[in-house]
Amino acid sequence: MTIVIGADNAALSLKEVLISFLKDKGFTVENMGADSPEDTTNYPSIARRVCEAVIQSGYTKRGILVCGTGIGMCISANKFRGIRAAVCHDSYSAERSILSNDANVLCMGERVIGHELAKKILREWVSLEFKDGPSAAKVQEIIAIESLS
Repeated sequence: MTIVIGADNAALSLKEVLISFLKDKGFTVENMGADSPEDTTNYPSIARRVCEAVIQSGYTKRGILVCGTGIGMCISANKFRGIRAAVCHDSYSAERSILSNDANVLCMGERVIGHELAKKILREWVSLEFKDGPSAAKVQEIIAIESLS
């Protein structure tokens, strides 16, 4: 699995921890920035880079977005057709984002959770796949709503 990751300059430390974790686990990682405290690219632009890479892959890649809280990245990411982003700051939310909502972008906030918890959440998130079942109709309804805009 290839993971596309991006952060604004409020979450550089967490992004680097997550990149290292993913590479250690054998994932291919594409870094979409920011890469220094001096890079003041706003989080919607970083979200755009990550989401466009996920979309261009035919949704075979997953994305990770980190900022101060994860909220701004999540709001930005969910503006892109076919992206289902979720803010997850605990393992249960990460599990449900995949199993109930078929999320393809994980958002976290450096100012909200520590690095070890973030790695635990990520470990959970990348280990799961959405399966056809009770939530499939709900995901299809989300997709149908998206097509209205």
